[in-house]
Amino acid sequence: MFDKVLVANRGEIAIRVFRALRELGLGSVAVYSEADAGALHTAYADEAFLIGPTAPAESYLAVDRLLDAAARSGAGAVHPGYGFLAENAGFARAVEEAGLVWIGPPPAAIELMGNKTAARTAMQAAGVPIIPGTTDPVRSVDELHALGEEIGYPLLIKAAAGGGGKGMEVVERPADARRAFETAQRQGQSYFANPDVYVEKLILDPRHVEVQVLADAHGNVIHLGERDCTIQRRHQKLVEETPSPAVDETLRARIGQIGVDAARACGYRSAGTIEGLLTADGDYFFMEMNTRIQVEHTVTEEVTGVDLVREQVRIALGEPLSITQDAVLLRGHAIECRINAEDVAAGFLPAPAPVTAYREPSGPGVRVDSGVAAGYEVSGAYDPMIAKLIVRGVDREHARMRMLRALDEFVIDGPKTLIGFHKALLSHECFVRGETCNGLVESEELAARAAELEPVHVRDELSQANGRVAPRARVVEVEGKRFAVRVLEPEQPWQELARRRAERARAGGAGAGGAVLSPMQGTVLSVAVADGDVVEPGAVVCVVEAMKMENEVRTHSAGTVAGLAVAVGQAVASGQVICRVESGD
Repeated sequence: MFDKVLVANRGEIAIRVFRALRELGLGSVAVYSEADAGALHTAYADEAFLIGPTAPAESYLAVDRLLDAAARSGAGAVHPGYGFLAENAGFARAVEEAGLVWIGPPPAAIELMGNKTAARTAMQAAGVPIIPGTTDPVRSVDELHALGEEIGYPLLIKAAAGGGGKGMEVVERPADARRAFETAQRQGQSYFANPDVYVEKLILDPRHVEVQVLADAHGNVIHLGERDCTIQRRHQKLVEETPSPAVDETLRARIGQIGVDAARACGYRSAGTIEGLLTADGDYFFMEMNTRIQVEHTVTEEVTGVDLVREQVRIALGEPLSITQDAVLLRGHAIECRINAEDVAAGFLPAPAPVTAYREPSGPGVRVDSGVAAGYEVSGAYDPMIAKLIVRGVDREHARMRMLRALDEFVIDGPKTLIGFHKALLSHECFVRGETCNGLVESEELAARAAELEPVHVRDELSQANGRVAPRARVVEVEGKRFAVRVLEPEQPWQELARRRAERARAGGAGAGGAVLSPMQGTVLSVAVADGDVVEPGAVVCVVEAMKMENEVRTHSAGTVAGLAVAVGQAVASGQVICRVESGD
């Protein structure tokens, strides 16, 4: 049917797919934006085609350019990876209409499960348990208030076409309803071109447990156990593991069957994930289906020995599944840590920067999926992931200790990363005990511990000469022990001023003279104030998007807004003045 595949994606997932293609003896085609001209995924593929400028809308989201690259390369199939157009039914149809094979589920299944309200209705009809809430879009704040009265607060507003944690807002009380409703609608329109939202009862302190399914064109549907993805920040997963510490064989069989039933109900084919919530009482509720390969598919591969990307390609070739349900066995325990370019001390703000030094951990049971190397620049135009670190052990404690060892070996200089955060988290008693760690991720306790565990790496002369202010590191020996120590050099006055301004911006957008500063480079999504508005401390001034994350810029004091200098759609730089808040004293 095909002997060459175009991968409509970038970075580590593109390389992951290329590896599977190479093992199958198939040709591979990469695509890249101008910003990714030197990216590793372009060198790993057999061929690579430039598809446009840095902006995703003009490159990785440009259907016509992707199809043109497929035609020029002679590729007979398209694999979408995850993100970008992976769950876009229109793109899947366009691929098939161009005479190419789509390596993924049928467009109709993508469409059904992509509309969360329709998916909830279909799952309910199939006997799959769903979270209490609406199955139709909520059209007004008044409807939201009425629902709160009916099923009680807190509520969770979700974009009807959403996924990946986008377009989700919590409503703790009626006064929060309007802001949350408008934010979720805006995110739905921005990320998915659909402002419709629906509402669920917010289940407090659940586990986020998902089921990996595989389905072929011959009627075979199986599950490969569950993944526990409870450790999240802003609905974005940070740590995933399998098996779940809270799931035994009986529960695994029950939620696995729920996953199979859900896949059959939508006529599924390929690899997919049923995401659900597991309560402390053992109730399991369907949330949504991700109709693509998942970021965290790696941990399932490690404990089952099944290459999920290979299975996707074989299914697209019309072959039956290579494994039956009875043959699926979970051996050992696997954990994945997402190594993102984020600054924990600044509230997980994106931290794009050049990677000046890079060395991956290795050894028994250690896997790294990455698309970077020394000299690569983590761009603010795309998501902040640098690498995925995966380990496998004979049991959970073995895997946990192996992960801590691997994190110690990982060298990434340049951008701030989550390495220190992961070391702090995996060492915390709640994680050791296999608990949900509710409220810990964004706590001051963990942030302080993460700062203590921030790795200190010896920088070579090349990285020292990168033109950026950074403390030097040296190796010293004391009584036979070697230590990496930082040598702080005096900063020039202008450098000190810039550093203090950046610290004030991270602390809450405060600058000299009552100025509210942007804490990052990004794009203004919304503006909540106007000149002359009277505001309280902590009021939202605007929302800035950077690296696929929304960040609220808030006031630091009470006063009157003056000199508002931004508008929706405008690009802003880190430290740029958004407005002033004049006290009137």
